Amino acid sequence: MKQFKIIVGKHSDTYVAYPLGIKGVVVGQGDTYETAVADVKSAIKFHLETFGPQDLEIDPPILEAFVAETGIAV
Repeated sequence: MKQFKIIVGKHSDTYVAYPLGIKGVVVGQGDTYETAVADVKSAIKFHLETFGPQDLEIDPPILEAFVAETGIAV
């Protein structure tokens, strides 16, 4: 079983999840954290079946993931 680091963001009306390091766009969403994670897992499987395992190889591998916030003057 291959492990992926997934970012999940909570919005006012939904959760959005996406894996780090995969080539292409892979996104899941749902009304709850759990459904967003399940949806992104399904999207990763679909991506694998469509494009093959080479697009799932993260090189170099992501060892840790962080969420940061910063301000930008506009």
